[in-house]
Amino acid sequence: MANDGVSRRHFFFGSLLAGAVPMAGYGSVPSLRALGYKPFYDKLNVASVGCGGQGGADLNAAAATENIVALCDVDDARATANFRKFEKVPKYKDFRVMLEKEKSIDAVTIGIPDFMHATVALHCMQHGKHVYLEKPLTRTVWESRLLQEAAVKYKVATQMGNQGFSHEANRVAAEIVWSGAIGDVTEAHISTSPGTHPTGLQQLPPESSVPPTLDWNLWLGGAAMRPFSEDYVPYNWRGFWDFGTGQVGNWATHTAGPVQTALQLGAPTSVECVAEINPSKFTFPSRGVVRLDFPARGGLVPVKVFFHDSCRVGDPEVYHVPGMENETILPPTNNLVEKGRGTAGRGGMAGRGGAGRAGAGRGPAPGGPPRRDPNAPRMGAGGPGVKVFGEPGSPATPGILTGNGSVFIGTKGIMATRDRGEGVWLLPAERWANYTLPPEVLTRSPGHMADWIRACKGGDPSCSDFSITGPYAEWLAMIPIAYRAKGRLDWDAKNLRFTNSEEATRLVRPVFRKGWELKL
Repeated sequence: MANDGVSRRHFFFGSLLAGAVPMAGYGSVPSLRALGYKPFYDKLNVASVGCGGQGGADLNAAAATENIVALCDVDDARATANFRKFEKVPKYKDFRVMLEKEKSIDAVTIGIPDFMHATVALHCMQHGKHVYLEKPLTRTVWESRLLQEAAVKYKVATQMGNQGFSHEANRVAAEIVWSGAIGDVTEAHISTSPGTHPTGLQQLPPESSVPPTLDWNLWLGGAAMRPFSEDYVPYNWRGFWDFGTGQVGNWATHTAGPVQTALQLGAPTSVECVAEINPSKFTFPSRGVVRLDFPARGGLVPVKVFFHDSCRVGDPEVYHVPGMENETILPPTNNLVEKGRGTAGRGGMAGRGGAGRAGAGRGPAPGGPPRRDPNAPRMGAGGPGVKVFGEPGSPATPGILTGNGSVFIGTKGIMATRDRGEGVWLLPAERWANYTLPPEVLTRSPGHMADWIRACKGGDPSCSDFSITGPYAEWLAMIPIAYRAKGRLDWDAKNLRFTNSEEATRLVRPVFRKGWELKL
Protein backbone atom coordinates (compact mmCIF):
# COMPACT_ATOMS: atom_id res chain seq x y z
CA MET A 1 0.00 0.00 0.00
CA ALA A 2 2.88 2.41 0.72
CA ASN A 3 4.20 1.94 -2.79
CA ASP A 4 0.70 2.43 -4.20
CA GLY A 5 0.37 5.64 -2.21
CA VAL A 6 3.62 7.04 -3.59
CA SER A 7 2.77 6.16 -7.17
CA ARG A 8 -0.68 7.72 -6.88
CA ARG A 9 0.65 10.94 -5.39
CA HIS A 10 3.20 11.14 -8.19
CA PHE A 11 0.53 10.48 -10.82
CA PHE A 12 -1.85 13.15 -9.54
CA PHE A 13 0.79 15.71 -8.72
CA GLY A 14 1.99 15.48 -12.30
CA SER A 15 -1.57 15.83 -13.61
CA LEU A 16 -2.29 18.91 -11.53
CA LEU A 17 0.87 20.60 -12.74
CA ALA A 18 0.36 19.73 -16.40
CA GLY A 19 1.23 22.73 -18.52
CA ALA A 20 3.18 24.51 -15.78
CA VAL A 21 6.52 23.94 -17.54
CA PRO A 22 7.08 25.11 -21.14
CA MET A 23 7.44 22.20 -23.56
CA ALA A 24 11.08 22.96 -24.23
CA GLY A 25 11.89 23.65 -20.57
CA TYR A 26 12.15 26.85 -18.58
CA GLY A 27 15.06 28.06 -20.67
CA SER A 28 12.81 28.19 -23.72
CA VAL A 29 11.07 31.33 -22.45
CA PRO A 30 13.24 34.28 -23.52
CA SER A 31 11.32 36.95 -21.67
CA LEU A 32 8.01 37.01 -19.80
CA ARG A 33 7.59 40.66 -20.73
CA ALA A 34 8.11 39.76 -24.40
CA LEU A 35 5.21 37.32 -24.11
CA GLY A 36 2.93 40.07 -22.83
CA TYR A 37 3.30 39.40 -19.10
CA LYS A 38 3.81 42.17 -16.56
CA PRO A 39 6.46 41.99 -13.85
CA PHE A 40 5.05 41.21 -10.42
CA TYR A 41 5.63 44.73 -9.13
CA ASP A 42 3.39 46.24 -11.87
CA LYS A 43 -0.37 46.30 -11.48
CA LEU A 44 -2.67 44.71 -14.02
CA ASN A 45 -5.21 46.87 -15.82
CA VAL A 46 -8.41 44.94 -15.14
CA ALA A 47 -11.84 45.35 -16.70
CA SER A 48 -15.03 43.77 -15.38
CA VAL A 49 -17.98 42.39 -17.32
CA GLY A 50 -20.85 42.01 -14.87
CA CYS A 51 -20.56 44.47 -11.98
CA GLY A 52 -23.33 43.40 -9.61
CA GLY A 53 -23.81 40.27 -7.52
CA GLN A 54 -20.95 37.78 -7.76
CA GLY A 55 -19.48 39.69 -10.67
CA GLY A 56 -19.19 42.69 -8.37
CA ALA A 57 -17.50 40.55 -5.73
CA ASP A 58 -14.92 39.41 -8.29
CA LEU A 59 -14.39 42.98 -9.42
CA ASN A 60 -13.66 44.14 -5.88
CA ALA A 61 -11.37 41.18 -5.21
CA ALA A 62 -9.27 42.22 -8.21
CA ALA A 63 -9.44 45.89 -7.20
CA ALA A 64 -7.79 45.08 -3.87
CA THR A 65 -4.39 44.84 -5.60
CA GLU A 66 -4.82 45.86 -9.26
CA ASN A 67 -6.03 48.82 -11.38
CA ILE A 68 -9.65 48.85 -12.54
CA VAL A 69 -9.77 50.54 -15.94
CA ALA A 70 -13.20 49.71 -17.43
CA LEU A 71 -16.60 48.41 -16.35
CA CYS A 72 -19.37 46.77 -18.37
CA ASP A 73 -22.89 45.75 -17.40
CA VAL A 74 -26.12 45.51 -19.40
CA ASP A 75 -28.11 46.69 -16.35
CA ASP A 76 -27.23 50.04 -14.80
CA ALA A 77 -29.38 49.31 -11.76
CA ARG A 78 -27.67 46.01 -10.99
CA ALA A 79 -24.27 47.68 -11.31
CA THR A 80 -25.15 50.91 -9.46
CA ALA A 81 -23.04 50.35 -6.33
CA ASN A 82 -19.83 49.57 -8.21
CA PHE A 83 -20.48 52.16 -10.92
CA ARG A 84 -20.51 54.71 -8.10
CA LYS A 85 -17.52 53.20 -6.33
CA PHE A 86 -15.43 53.42 -9.52
CA GLU A 87 -17.09 56.59 -10.78
CA LYS A 88 -14.13 57.79 -12.87
CA VAL A 89 -13.76 54.51 -14.75
CA PRO A 90 -15.32 54.28 -18.27
CA LYS A 91 -18.68 52.42 -18.32
CA TYR A 92 -20.12 50.28 -21.12
CA LYS A 93 -23.19 48.16 -21.80
CA ASP A 94 -21.69 46.16 -24.69
CA PHE A 95 -18.51 44.22 -23.83
CA ARG A 96 -17.51 44.14 -27.50
CA VAL A 97 -17.41 47.93 -27.64
CA MET A 98 -15.38 48.03 -24.44
CA LEU A 99 -12.78 45.61 -25.82
CA GLU A 100 -12.40 47.64 -29.01
CA LYS A 101 -12.07 51.02 -27.29
CA GLU A 102 -10.09 50.23 -24.12
CA LYS A 103 -6.67 49.23 -25.42
CA SER A 104 -4.97 49.26 -22.01
CA ILE A 105 -6.88 46.26 -20.62
CA ASP A 106 -4.66 43.36 -19.53
CA ALA A 107 -7.26 41.10 -17.94
CA VAL A 108 -11.02 40.76 -17.46
CA THR A 109 -13.20 39.38 -14.68
CA ILE A 110 -16.52 37.97 -15.91
CA GLY A 111 -19.53 37.45 -13.64
CA ILE A 112 -22.70 37.18 -15.75
CA PRO A 113 -25.47 34.61 -16.47
CA ASP A 114 -24.15 31.16 -17.37
CA PHE A 115 -25.31 31.11 -20.99
CA MET A 116 -23.08 34.07 -21.92
CA HIS A 117 -19.91 32.86 -20.17
CA ALA A 118 -18.30 31.28 -23.22
CA THR A 119 -19.26 34.16 -25.53
CA VAL A 120 -17.70 36.90 -23.41
CA ALA A 121 -14.67 34.82 -22.35
CA LEU A 122 -13.84 33.85 -25.93
CA HIS A 123 -14.04 37.44 -27.15
CA CYS A 124 -11.73 38.54 -24.33
CA MET A 125 -9.18 35.81 -25.12
CA GLN A 126 -9.30 36.68 -28.81
CA HIS A 127 -8.33 40.21 -27.81
CA GLY A 128 -5.37 38.83 -25.84
CA LYS A 129 -6.89 39.40 -22.40
CA HIS A 130 -6.39 37.11 -19.42
CA VAL A 131 -9.72 35.80 -18.12
CA TYR A 132 -11.21 35.16 -14.68
CA LEU A 133 -14.56 33.53 -15.44
CA GLU A 134 -17.06 32.97 -12.66
CA LYS A 135 -18.38 29.43 -12.19
CA PRO A 136 -19.80 27.39 -13.79
CA LEU A 137 -17.35 27.58 -16.67
CA THR A 138 -20.08 27.19 -19.32
CA ARG A 139 -23.67 26.08 -19.79
CA THR A 140 -22.86 23.38 -22.36
CA VAL A 141 -20.22 20.71 -22.97
CA TRP A 142 -19.19 22.10 -26.37
CA GLU A 143 -18.52 25.55 -24.92
CA SER A 144 -16.28 24.08 -22.21
CA ARG A 145 -14.18 22.31 -24.83
CA LEU A 146 -14.05 25.51 -26.88
CA LEU A 147 -12.67 27.57 -23.98
CA GLN A 148 -10.00 24.98 -23.23
CA GLU A 149 -8.80 25.19 -26.84
CA ALA A 150 -9.04 28.99 -26.88
CA ALA A 151 -6.87 29.40 -23.78
CA VAL A 152 -4.14 27.36 -25.48
CA LYS A 153 -4.46 29.15 -28.82
CA TYR A 154 -4.43 32.68 -27.40
CA LYS A 155 -1.86 31.97 -24.65
CA VAL A 156 -3.68 33.73 -21.82
CA ALA A 157 -3.94 33.03 -18.09
CA THR A 158 -7.31 31.68 -17.02
CA GLN A 159 -9.20 30.89 -13.83
CA MET A 160 -12.72 29.62 -13.15
CA GLY A 161 -14.33 31.19 -10.10
CA ASN A 162 -14.88 27.97 -8.15
CA GLN A 163 -13.19 29.40 -5.08
CA GLY A 164 -13.11 26.14 -3.16
CA PHE A 165 -10.32 24.88 -5.42
CA SER A 166 -8.07 27.27 -3.49
CA HIS A 167 -9.13 26.02 -0.08
CA GLU A 168 -6.80 24.06 2.17
CA ALA A 169 -9.39 21.33 2.75
CA ASN A 170 -9.72 20.64 -0.98
CA ARG A 171 -6.05 19.72 -1.05
CA VAL A 172 -6.15 17.82 2.24
CA ALA A 173 -9.09 15.72 1.01
CA ALA A 174 -7.07 14.73 -2.05
CA GLU A 175 -4.00 13.91 0.02
CA ILE A 176 -6.07 11.71 2.34
CA VAL A 177 -7.43 9.74 -0.63
CA TRP A 178 -4.03 9.43 -2.28
CA SER A 179 -2.49 8.20 1.00
CA GLY A 180 -4.74 5.14 0.84
CA ALA A 181 -6.52 6.00 4.12
CA ILE A 182 -9.94 4.98 2.78
CA GLY A 183 -8.71 2.47 0.20
CA ASP A 184 -9.95 2.49 -3.39
CA VAL A 185 -12.83 4.93 -3.89
CA THR A 186 -15.50 3.11 -5.87
CA GLU A 187 -18.39 5.50 -5.29
CA ALA A 188 -18.85 9.21 -4.58
CA HIS A 189 -21.99 11.18 -3.76
CA ILE A 190 -22.33 14.93 -4.35
CA SER A 191 -25.28 16.86 -2.95
CA THR A 192 -26.72 20.35 -3.01
CA SER A 193 -29.36 22.09 -0.97
CA PRO A 194 -32.44 23.43 -2.81
CA GLY A 195 -31.89 26.68 -4.69
CA THR A 196 -34.11 29.76 -4.73
CA HIS A 197 -34.53 29.93 -8.52
CA PRO A 198 -37.49 28.51 -10.47
CA THR A 199 -37.74 24.72 -10.83
CA GLY A 200 -40.45 22.42 -12.12
CA LEU A 201 -42.34 25.20 -13.98
CA GLN A 202 -45.05 23.99 -16.35
CA GLN A 203 -45.25 27.25 -18.30
CA LEU A 204 -43.02 30.22 -19.01
CA PRO A 205 -43.32 33.24 -16.72
CA PRO A 206 -45.58 36.14 -17.78
CA GLU A 207 -44.24 38.98 -19.89
CA SER A 208 -43.52 42.28 -18.17
CA SER A 209 -42.11 45.67 -19.10
CA VAL A 210 -38.38 45.96 -19.63
CA PRO A 211 -36.82 48.23 -16.97
CA PRO A 212 -35.32 51.42 -18.44
CA THR A 213 -31.93 50.55 -16.93
CA LEU A 214 -31.68 47.21 -18.76
CA ASP A 215 -30.69 46.50 -22.38
CA TRP A 216 -32.73 43.31 -22.88
CA ASN A 217 -31.29 42.60 -26.34
CA LEU A 218 -27.73 42.68 -24.99
CA TRP A 219 -28.74 40.63 -21.94
CA LEU A 220 -30.02 37.90 -24.27
CA GLY A 221 -26.83 38.02 -26.33
CA GLY A 222 -26.61 34.76 -28.25
CA ALA A 223 -29.90 33.34 -26.91
CA ALA A 224 -33.09 33.41 -28.98
CA MET A 225 -35.19 36.55 -28.65
CA ARG A 226 -38.12 36.25 -26.25
CA PRO A 227 -40.36 38.57 -24.25
CA PHE A 228 -38.85 39.99 -21.08
CA SER A 229 -40.06 38.76 -17.70
CA GLU A 230 -39.08 40.03 -14.29
CA ASP A 231 -38.81 36.36 -13.26
CA TYR A 232 -35.62 36.07 -15.35
CA VAL A 233 -33.56 38.85 -13.77
CA PRO A 234 -31.50 39.64 -11.83
CA TYR A 235 -30.95 36.03 -10.70
CA ASN A 236 -33.77 33.60 -11.46
CA TRP A 237 -32.51 32.95 -15.00
CA ARG A 238 -30.45 30.23 -13.29
CA GLY A 239 -33.36 27.79 -13.22
CA PHE A 240 -34.17 27.96 -16.97
CA TRP A 241 -32.62 25.48 -19.41
CA ASP A 242 -31.82 28.22 -21.95
CA PHE A 243 -30.00 30.47 -19.51
CA GLY A 244 -28.67 28.62 -16.48
CA THR A 245 -27.37 25.42 -14.98
CA GLY A 246 -29.56 25.15 -11.87
CA GLN A 247 -27.91 23.81 -8.75
CA VAL A 248 -25.32 22.09 -10.94
CA GLY A 249 -23.68 25.42 -11.67
CA ASN A 250 -24.79 27.15 -8.51
CA TRP A 251 -23.47 24.63 -5.97
CA ALA A 252 -22.36 21.32 -7.48
CA THR A 253 -19.47 23.15 -9.13
CA HIS A 254 -18.32 23.75 -5.56
CA THR A 255 -19.36 20.57 -3.76
CA ALA A 256 -17.94 18.33 -6.49
CA GLY A 257 -14.60 20.16 -6.32
CA PRO A 258 -12.94 17.86 -3.76
CA VAL A 259 -14.25 14.85 -5.70
CA GLN A 260 -12.74 16.19 -8.91
CA THR A 261 -9.38 16.98 -7.31
CA ALA A 262 -9.04 13.76 -5.36
CA LEU A 263 -10.33 11.38 -8.04
CA GLN A 264 -8.95 13.28 -11.07
CA LEU A 265 -12.10 12.68 -13.06
CA GLY A 266 -11.87 13.03 -16.82
CA ALA A 267 -14.62 12.08 -19.23
CA PRO A 268 -17.33 9.68 -18.06
CA THR A 269 -18.36 6.69 -20.12
CA SER A 270 -22.06 7.26 -19.43
CA VAL A 271 -24.54 9.50 -17.63
CA GLU A 272 -28.12 8.77 -16.58
CA CYS A 273 -30.93 10.41 -14.62
CA VAL A 274 -32.03 7.79 -12.09
CA ALA A 275 -34.63 9.84 -10.17
CA GLU A 276 -36.55 13.05 -10.79
CA ILE A 277 -39.27 15.11 -9.08
CA ASN A 278 -41.38 17.66 -11.00
CA PRO A 279 -39.75 17.52 -14.45
CA SER A 280 -40.26 20.51 -16.74
CA LYS A 281 -39.50 21.40 -20.35
CA PHE A 282 -38.67 24.96 -19.30
CA THR A 283 -36.67 24.64 -16.09
CA PHE A 284 -34.68 22.18 -14.02
CA PRO A 285 -36.76 19.69 -12.02
CA SER A 286 -37.43 20.37 -8.35
CA ARG A 287 -35.10 17.55 -7.34
CA GLY A 288 -33.33 14.61 -8.90
CA VAL A 289 -30.42 12.19 -8.94
CA VAL A 290 -27.98 11.71 -11.83
CA ARG A 291 -25.37 8.94 -12.08
CA LEU A 292 -22.10 9.25 -13.98
CA ASP A 293 -19.71 6.34 -14.55
CA PHE A 294 -15.98 7.01 -14.90
CA PRO A 295 -13.39 4.49 -16.09
CA ALA A 296 -10.10 3.63 -14.37
CA ARG A 297 -7.65 6.56 -14.34
CA GLY A 298 -3.97 5.90 -13.75
CA GLY A 299 -3.81 4.01 -10.48
CA LEU A 300 -7.49 4.60 -9.68
CA VAL A 301 -10.30 2.09 -10.06
CA PRO A 302 -13.54 2.89 -11.93
CA VAL A 303 -15.91 5.04 -9.90
CA LYS A 304 -19.64 5.78 -9.83
CA VAL A 305 -20.49 9.42 -9.07
CA PHE A 306 -24.02 10.37 -8.01
CA PHE A 307 -25.29 13.95 -8.06
CA HIS A 308 -28.16 14.55 -5.59
CA ASP A 309 -29.91 17.73 -6.71
CA SER A 310 -31.66 19.76 -3.98
CA CYS A 311 -32.05 16.68 -1.80
CA ARG A 312 -34.45 16.77 1.14
CA VAL A 313 -35.12 14.39 4.01
CA GLY A 314 -38.10 12.19 3.15
CA ASP A 315 -37.44 11.94 -0.58
CA PRO A 316 -37.12 8.32 -1.68
CA GLU A 317 -33.88 9.04 -3.49
CA VAL A 318 -32.11 10.75 -0.57
CA TYR A 319 -28.77 9.07 0.14
CA HIS A 320 -28.29 7.10 3.37
CA VAL A 321 -24.56 6.67 4.01
CA PRO A 322 -24.04 2.97 4.75
CA GLY A 323 -23.28 2.14 8.39
CA MET A 324 -23.42 5.80 9.48
CA GLU A 325 -26.99 5.98 10.81
CA ASN A 326 -25.89 7.76 13.99
CA GLU A 327 -23.24 10.00 12.42
CA THR A 328 -23.30 13.61 11.32
CA ILE A 329 -22.32 13.19 7.69
CA LEU A 330 -21.12 16.63 6.65
CA PRO A 331 -18.12 17.92 8.63
CA PRO A 332 -18.10 21.28 10.39
CA THR A 333 -16.67 24.17 8.42
CA ASN A 334 -12.95 24.80 8.93
CA ASN A 335 -12.38 21.69 11.02
CA LEU A 336 -8.82 21.58 9.70
CA VAL A 337 -7.89 24.23 12.24
CA GLU A 338 -7.95 21.63 15.00
CA LYS A 339 -5.66 19.48 12.87
CA GLY A 340 -3.10 22.27 12.64
CA ARG A 341 -3.76 23.16 9.01
CA GLY A 342 -5.71 26.40 9.34
CA THR A 343 -4.51 29.18 7.04
CA ALA A 344 -6.50 32.16 8.24
CA GLY A 345 -5.88 35.40 6.43
CA ARG A 346 -4.39 33.96 3.25
CA GLY A 347 -6.24 35.23 0.22
CA GLY A 348 -9.65 35.44 1.85
CA MET A 349 -10.48 31.76 1.45
CA ALA A 350 -8.75 29.27 3.67
CA GLY A 351 -9.41 28.68 7.31
CA ARG A 352 -11.58 31.63 8.31
CA GLY A 353 -14.46 31.23 10.68
CA GLY A 354 -12.82 29.54 13.64
CA ALA A 355 -12.08 25.97 14.57
CA GLY A 356 -14.77 23.37 14.16
CA ARG A 357 -15.23 20.17 16.16
CA ALA A 358 -17.35 17.13 15.62
CA GLY A 359 -20.95 18.26 15.77
CA ALA A 360 -20.06 21.97 15.74
CA GLY A 361 -22.15 24.57 13.95
CA ARG A 362 -21.16 26.14 10.66
CA GLY A 363 -19.69 29.47 11.69
CA PRO A 364 -19.01 32.27 9.20
CA ALA A 365 -18.43 31.43 5.55
CA PRO A 366 -14.75 31.53 4.58
CA GLY A 367 -13.88 34.73 2.78
CA GLY A 368 -17.43 36.07 2.96
CA PRO A 369 -20.07 37.58 5.23
CA PRO A 370 -21.47 35.70 8.23
CA ARG A 371 -24.04 33.06 7.35
CA ARG A 372 -27.67 34.14 7.45
CA ASP A 373 -29.88 33.31 10.39
CA PRO A 374 -31.57 30.01 9.44
CA ASN A 375 -34.80 31.29 11.04
CA ALA A 376 -34.89 34.43 8.89
CA PRO A 377 -37.14 34.60 5.79
CA ARG A 378 -35.63 32.94 2.72
CA MET A 379 -33.77 35.29 0.40
CA GLY A 380 -32.38 34.37 -2.98
CA ALA A 381 -28.92 35.18 -4.27
CA GLY A 382 -30.40 38.06 -6.24
CA GLY A 383 -30.81 40.01 -3.01
CA PRO A 384 -33.78 41.61 -1.21
CA GLY A 385 -36.94 41.97 -3.27
CA VAL A 386 -36.12 39.18 -5.72
CA LYS A 387 -38.83 36.52 -5.99
CA VAL A 388 -37.85 33.30 -4.23
CA PHE A 389 -38.86 29.91 -5.62
CA GLY A 390 -38.56 26.36 -4.31
CA GLU A 391 -38.49 24.76 -0.90
CA PRO A 392 -36.04 25.32 1.97
CA GLY A 393 -33.37 22.76 2.62
CA SER A 394 -33.61 20.00 5.21
CA PRO A 395 -31.80 20.16 8.54
CA ALA A 396 -28.83 17.87 9.01
CA THR A 397 -30.04 14.38 9.83
CA PRO A 398 -27.76 11.60 11.11
CA GLY A 399 -26.80 9.15 8.42
CA ILE A 400 -28.33 11.14 5.55
CA LEU A 401 -26.51 13.33 3.03
CA THR A 402 -28.42 16.59 2.64
CA GLY A 403 -27.20 20.11 2.02
CA ASN A 404 -24.00 21.05 0.21
CA GLY A 405 -21.31 18.42 0.46
CA SER A 406 -19.86 15.17 -0.79
CA VAL A 407 -19.13 11.67 0.47
CA PHE A 408 -16.38 9.31 -0.72
CA ILE A 409 -17.05 5.58 -0.29
CA GLY A 410 -13.79 3.64 -0.18
CA THR A 411 -12.96 -0.02 0.31
CA LYS A 412 -11.37 0.84 3.70
CA GLY A 413 -13.44 3.75 4.94
CA ILE A 414 -15.56 6.83 4.26
CA MET A 415 -14.58 10.50 3.91
CA ALA A 416 -16.85 13.55 3.68
CA THR A 417 -16.39 17.19 2.65
CA ARG A 418 -18.76 20.14 2.83
CA ASP A 419 -19.69 23.29 0.92
CA ARG A 420 -16.82 24.46 -1.31
CA GLY A 421 -14.51 22.10 0.52
CA GLU A 422 -14.17 24.16 3.70
CA GLY A 423 -14.48 21.06 5.84
CA VAL A 424 -13.18 17.49 5.52
CA TRP A 425 -13.29 14.49 7.85
CA LEU A 426 -13.26 10.73 8.08
CA LEU A 427 -16.25 8.70 9.23
CA PRO A 428 -17.01 7.54 11.84
CA ALA A 429 -16.14 10.76 13.67
CA GLU A 430 -13.90 9.07 16.23
CA ARG A 431 -11.62 7.96 13.43
CA TRP A 432 -11.10 11.60 12.42
CA ALA A 433 -10.42 12.58 16.03
CA ASN A 434 -7.48 10.19 16.16
CA TYR A 435 -6.30 10.66 12.60
CA THR A 436 -2.96 12.23 11.63
CA LEU A 437 -3.03 14.11 8.35
CA PRO A 438 -0.74 12.82 5.59
CA PRO A 439 2.19 14.92 4.33
CA GLU A 440 1.42 17.84 2.03
CA VAL A 441 2.08 17.01 -1.63
CA LEU A 442 0.10 19.79 -3.32
CA THR A 443 1.17 23.43 -3.51
CA ARG A 444 -1.01 25.66 -1.34
CA SER A 445 -2.90 28.62 -2.79
CA PRO A 446 -2.27 32.32 -2.04
CA GLY A 447 -6.02 32.89 -2.59
CA HIS A 448 -8.22 32.31 -5.61
CA MET A 449 -7.98 35.78 -7.16
CA ALA A 450 -4.31 36.15 -6.19
CA ASP A 451 -3.56 32.81 -7.83
CA TRP A 452 -4.97 34.07 -11.14
CA ILE A 453 -3.25 37.46 -10.88
CA ARG A 454 0.07 35.68 -10.32
CA ALA A 455 -0.57 33.60 -13.46
CA CYS A 456 -1.42 36.75 -15.42
CA LYS A 457 2.01 38.13 -14.51
CA GLY A 458 3.88 35.06 -15.69
CA GLY A 459 3.66 32.81 -12.64
CA ASP A 460 2.52 29.20 -12.56
CA PRO A 461 -0.88 28.41 -14.08
CA SER A 462 -3.68 28.88 -11.57
CA CYS A 463 -5.35 25.96 -9.77
CA SER A 464 -8.54 26.46 -11.82
CA ASP A 465 -6.80 27.10 -15.13
CA PHE A 466 -9.11 26.03 -17.96
CA SER A 467 -6.82 23.09 -18.76
CA ILE A 468 -7.76 21.71 -15.32
CA THR A 469 -11.35 22.87 -14.90
CA GLY A 470 -12.40 22.51 -18.54
CA PRO A 471 -12.72 18.69 -18.37
CA TYR A 472 -14.43 19.10 -14.99
CA ALA A 473 -16.92 21.56 -16.48
CA GLU A 474 -17.60 19.17 -19.35
CA TRP A 475 -18.91 16.35 -17.17
CA LEU A 476 -20.87 18.73 -14.97
CA ALA A 477 -22.57 20.09 -18.10
CA MET A 478 -23.74 16.55 -18.95
CA ILE A 479 -25.98 16.44 -15.86
CA PRO A 480 -28.62 18.81 -17.34
CA ILE A 481 -28.56 16.73 -20.53
CA ALA A 482 -29.38 13.60 -18.52
CA TYR A 483 -32.48 15.32 -17.13
CA ARG A 484 -33.74 16.16 -20.61
CA ALA A 485 -32.77 13.03 -22.60
CA LYS A 486 -33.83 9.94 -20.70
CA GLY A 487 -32.07 6.62 -20.22
CA ARG A 488 -28.39 5.76 -19.99
CA LEU A 489 -26.42 7.99 -22.36
CA ASP A 490 -23.12 6.60 -23.64
CA TRP A 491 -20.50 9.30 -24.12
CA ASP A 492 -17.88 9.63 -26.87
CA ALA A 493 -15.60 12.34 -25.47
CA LYS A 494 -13.32 12.58 -28.50
CA ASN A 495 -16.18 13.42 -30.84
CA LEU A 496 -18.38 15.24 -28.31
CA ARG A 497 -21.40 13.05 -28.93
CA PHE A 498 -23.62 10.48 -27.28
CA THR A 499 -23.40 7.32 -29.31
CA ASN A 500 -26.91 6.13 -28.50
CA SER A 501 -28.97 9.34 -28.41
CA GLU A 502 -29.33 12.00 -31.10
CA GLU A 503 -31.60 13.93 -28.73
CA ALA A 504 -28.84 14.16 -26.12
CA THR A 505 -26.19 15.02 -28.71
CA ARG A 506 -28.27 18.01 -29.87
CA LEU A 507 -27.97 19.42 -26.34
CA VAL A 508 -24.16 19.23 -26.31
CA ARG A 509 -23.85 22.46 -28.29
CA PRO A 510 -26.02 25.59 -27.98
CA VAL A 511 -27.92 27.18 -30.86
CA PHE A 512 -26.79 30.79 -31.26
CA ARG A 513 -28.77 33.74 -32.51
CA LYS A 514 -27.52 35.01 -35.87
CA GLY A 515 -24.45 37.19 -35.43
CA TRP A 516 -23.48 35.61 -32.09
CA GLU A 517 -21.91 32.38 -33.36
CA LEU A 518 -18.62 31.31 -31.73
CA LYS A 519 -15.48 29.99 -33.40
CA LEU A 520 -11.78 29.97 -32.63
